[in-house]
Amino acid sequence: MSDNPNEAGRNVVVKMWGEEVALARESKATDFNRPFEDLVTKYCFGEVWTEETLDPKTRSMITLAVLTALTKPNQLKVHVKGAIANGVSVEEIREILIHSAVYSGIPSGVEAFNAAKEVLGEMGLDK
Repeated sequence: MSDNPNEAGRNVVVKMWGEEVALARESKATDFNRPFEDLVTKYCFGEVWTEETLDPKTRSMITLAVLTALTKPNQLKVHVKGAIANGVSVEEIREILIHSAVYSGIPSGVEAFNAAKEVLGEMGLDK
């Protein structure tokens, strides 16, 4: 892990989504949203995701559950890709979404399954 939270955060983004995504996020930053993008890179990915008590796979699983509960399909799509990169299997994703839907509501589960199915299909992982 890097001692620099910005660098560590960028490394997490690259590991989960690839260098292209990191570069795209950086190139789309404007004077208006750059401070927020820097906050996400530094705090979310550079400090929280790199803390060693929970491994990246576990963090991805928790993130999918929370995004399901909050009914955030756009963010869930992004994090399904990250979860796959962090070693979460398609079967585990399915069970996370089912379990989360039981506790957060079927409509949230429907949104989560639709989002995940779209991404897994794009990745060739939906059989």
